[in-house]
Amino acid sequence: MSEQPQFDKARFKASMARLNDIYLGIAKKANEASRGRCPYKNAKDRCTAKFGCRNQLFIDGVGQPGLCTGSDKLNYREAWEV
Repeated sequence: MSEQPQFDKARFKASMARLNDIYLGIAKKANEASRGRCPYKNAKDRCTAKFGCRNQLFIDGVGQPGLCTGSDKLNYREAWEV
């Protein structure tokens, strides 16, 4: 029989707390960014929204995501179609 590895609960708890702090920082930064930038705009300035928006520009044909033509300084919530 093989021995069970030792499990350090305190070390595990500290590791989980550190991981939680990392994810909390990521979530806070994403929240801040979403206030000044459309949350549906990806890194290539393509719109990933599954609904219409007046800032979408479709130039690549069917099946391609639209370009986001809005300014990052706009409040995009008013542009979304209901």
